[in-house]
Amino acid sequence: MKWSWLLAGSNALAFLLMGLDKWKAVRGAWRISEQMLFLFPLLGGAPGGTLGMFLFHHKTQHWYFRWGFPLLAVAQILFLIYLKSKGKL
Repeated sequence: MKWSWLLAGSNALAFLLMGLDKWKAVRGAWRISEQMLFLFPLLGGAPGGTLGMFLFHHKTQHWYFRWGFPLLAVAQILFLIYLKSKGKL
């Protein structure tokens, strides 16, 4: 149960950070660092970060976002499927 809250929070924060950074980019405001944008996807929020990246059309020109987020998302989903099949979730 604790893991589900952590994953939900990481996904929500990754999604929101992508939207917030896009909003700031359009307005020329102070931006969120790329390291921070990668933090929550690395903590299990890659599906949310990927969704935010493509929904907000943000950071899609950078190969490490365009390929990194989706690959992380696939790896995280496969890992969750594995854990579920072993009865660990």
